[in-house]
Amino acid sequence: MKNILFGLLAFSSLISAQELPKDTVQNIPTVLIEKQIHTPERQPEVKNNIIYSGKKNEILKLENFTANVANNNAREIFSRVPGVTVWEYDGSGIQINVATRGLNPNRSWEFNTRQNGYDISSDVFGYPEAYYNPSFQAVEKIEIIRGGAALQYGPQFGGLLNYILKREKNKPFSFETQTTLGSYNLLSSYNAMGGTKGKFSYYIYNDSKKGDGWRNNARYDVRNTHAFIGYQFNKTTSLTAEYTNADYTAQQAGGILDADLSQNPRISYRARNWFGAPWNLANITLDTKLTERLTLNVKAFGLIGERNSVGFLGNINTPDPGTKRDVARDFYKNIGIETRSMFSYQLFNKEHNLAFGLRAYYASTNRKQNGVGTTGSDFDLSVENNTFNRDLEFTTTNYAFFAENIFRITDALSITPGIRIESIKNEMEGRLSVTSGNEVMATPTTSERTVILGGLGAQYNFGKTNLYSNITQAYRPVLFGDLTPPGTTDVVDSNLKDNNGYTFDLGYRGDFFNFITFDVSYFYMTYNNRIGTIRKFINDDPAQGTYQFRTNLGESVNKGFEGYAAVDIFKAIKLKNKGSFEIFGTLSFISAKYTENKVYTASGSSITVNDYSGNRVEYAPKYIHQFGVTYGYKNFTTTIQNKIMSDVYTNAKNDITPAVNANDGKIDKYTVYDWSFKFNFLEKYNLKGGMNNVFNTAYATRRAGGFPGPGLIPNEGRTVYISLGAKF
Repeated sequence: MKNILFGLLAFSSLISAQELPKDTVQNIPTVLIEKQIHTPERQPEVKNNIIYSGKKNEILKLENFTANVANNNAREIFSRVPGVTVWEYDGSGIQINVATRGLNPNRSWEFNTRQNGYDISSDVFGYPEAYYNPSFQAVEKIEIIRGGAALQYGPQFGGLLNYILKREKNKPFSFETQTTLGSYNLLSSYNAMGGTKGKFSYYIYNDSKKGDGWRNNARYDVRNTHAFIGYQFNKTTSLTAEYTNADYTAQQAGGILDADLSQNPRISYRARNWFGAPWNLANITLDTKLTERLTLNVKAFGLIGERNSVGFLGNINTPDPGTKRDVARDFYKNIGIETRSMFSYQLFNKEHNLAFGLRAYYASTNRKQNGVGTTGSDFDLSVENNTFNRDLEFTTTNYAFFAENIFRITDALSITPGIRIESIKNEMEGRLSVTSGNEVMATPTTSERTVILGGLGAQYNFGKTNLYSNITQAYRPVLFGDLTPPGTTDVVDSNLKDNNGYTFDLGYRGDFFNFITFDVSYFYMTYNNRIGTIRKFINDDPAQGTYQFRTNLGESVNKGFEGYAAVDIFKAIKLKNKGSFEIFGTLSFISAKYTENKVYTASGSSITVNDYSGNRVEYAPKYIHQFGVTYGYKNFTTTIQNKIMSDVYTNAKNDITPAVNANDGKIDKYTVYDWSFKFNFLEKYNLKGGMNNVFNTAYATRRAGGFPGPGLIPNEGRTVYISLGAKF
């Protein structure tokens, strides 16, 4: 409570008398909510060949937010979505690392991450990390659907995270520009033009930014370019095509020691580590209405991308010796096609909807690692003899079918059963290493399986509110990293099992009195067959030594409460013509614990069993709370908000004391504040700005054993930005 009051007092010194933008927020199912500034919208029961009834979901319209979109500040943007964990290891916003409900946020890999409805991750079933994210300045809205999205989009535990890009639908030509300056030599330039003329539409943008970073050795240079063209054949049929080309170079400052966090968190022990990821995305979409009751959406998409790193990744308590650096490169080529249809029909005098679709997907990854690089300090990916010690080929072939049907039992009650059938084939071959001049080849591996997932949702409407519930099975196949032993003596279990489980939601949401918006819910998630490494004796004989064995170790249960509420105080007290004063907050209480997790370690001639059952899951907080206030009057809007995050453990053992190399150990709780504002003037111009981490809090959200550098990864301190823009 002290933090909340302090935030409100700080806010009171920042507001000034201007006018509220005439924004209208809607789409909570069967509910219209007027003139809320920041409140997330909810999806209707059915929209665009997709059924949302019974599913927990949010729509974040970025034009309604005052936030640091130039640097993709995810902490601010996701502040009104309860239970979101954000890893914030640099201020460039190059990669968005988010998760919900205690899942791992690493490059959002527990989400099915998409842009305009198509895949953007490396390989959704082999290496689902999103090295690319669109610029938030180009994003119109972000769609989030929790675990209930597993049937219509994919089997991921986290659900769907979908970035919808801007389009100009009302003018034949428009031009938008935004230039941002900030701390540590931040310079960001966003320029876009688009329009609709007759049957043609188009949109093109380029976003470029660079900066030195808050820490030493943290420079970055980012470019994101996108082009879209569409043709509307008639009222029911359209064809669109889009292409995204992005590239960036980022210096990796690496981790720090725990003592550094309070003494000098900006310190860097690495000056020669770099990372880059050129990314190319293409998509063609056909939308048509086949009959009065049957619609069809077809997306054909592809990806060509890379992941490139060079540096010294030894433990942070080991100085960089200045020797030849390690080079690692991944090359991705993916292609897929996905259809979605909606069939509407009458039954017992009620309108019902059947959503169904097909997916075919192929992905290849060429992983080159342990290349001997240069002794230089720049971003140089050249290697000796143009040869990598490890050179592996991974492929994924996937076919899927889904169907969900919303049955409207009464005008208020609907029930939605669904099914998804996944056929997945993973293959691996290539060279594991070179030892004494001899190649050590991987045993060619093929894994094929067919998975059937089911789900059931329900929703009951009470005027402007509704009860919703959903239970859906979830699934995650063994990833490429699990199949690749880190050392040549390590062994991977030939019977390694995929992760599986289910998610359950029960919630109540809606609008009271037209000035209170809320969504409160309980969730329960099981996550089975977690993978880890244990020490075993060779041939079960202590005299022959030990080896590392990668296998299924444990199971976990994540459960808890999530709540969001926003109150427009001025509307509540019927204070007219004074703008809007909104107080909002999210609460999330999470219990994420192992129900089974036994690890066997060898010591001399004996093996010790460590039972971690009952321990907290790595990086799963006990609570995440965010509170804020937004004031708007005429053309001015400002927000101050905070985030309160509990401590987290970084390993299954739940070590409290940090390791000497800072790779393991508890990360302490923290509270951080952000302030932002937006002022529109002369109709076409705007001035934006703000301050992130207002009180310069020293905190961290993760530790690393590899990328972006071993050790404790500190978050950015106080940063300031100012932005001038226009739209014609």
